[in-house]
Amino acid sequence: MESLSDVAAFSTKLKNTLIQYHSIEDDQWRVAKKTKDLTVWRKPSEEFNGYLYKTQGVIDAIVNDTVDHIRPGPWRLDWDRLMTSLDVLERFEENSCVMRYTTAGQLLNIISPREFVDFSYTVGFKEGLLTCGVSIDWTEKRSEFVRGYNYPCGWFCVPLKDSPSQSILTGYIQTDLRGMIPQSAVDTAMASTLANFYSDLRKALQKE
Repeated sequence: MESLSDVAAFSTKLKNTLIQYHSIEDDQWRVAKKTKDLTVWRKPSEEFNGYLYKTQGVIDAIVNDTVDHIRPGPWRLDWDRLMTSLDVLERFEENSCVMRYTTAGQLLNIISPREFVDFSYTVGFKEGLLTCGVSIDWTEKRSEFVRGYNYPCGWFCVPLKDSPSQSILTGYIQTDLRGMIPQSAVDTAMASTLANFYSDLRKALQKE
């Protein structure tokens, strides 16, 4: 993993990677899950032997409120059912930080609790915002968790055309859960996790 000695360069590279994902042609994606208010697609990742997932849905909230609930901060733990802890380990300028978070077991604990240490960065994108992240090497590990790894991932949030009180939220996720897990279990978990993410986020924003 690259060094964080130059945070600005690291942030720019991460942002540009997400913008590249955002420009991938529609015909390269295959639908993994579809509901009336959410679609999840996937394609083979170029980073590891797994999938890059794309998901998109409309959120009944403005961009800033939506992104404030997603990025590292006081709200995320309140609504995200998968996340069990979140600690900011180091803060930088320009809306960036290193965070450590843990996730609950999934699929009757076929997937045991995981721990991630990610660099997170939030930046303006067109008329909205992009909040993105990538795992970094962190020497301290806790024995009760398997250390997972997030390859470049992020959320684009822009106002819905002709309805600025709503937002279009588009996510790109590619997570290596590590450990001995059947790929079919990972695929099932990822699709349902992303669906739950939108559902829980919508409920949280309705309470505001």
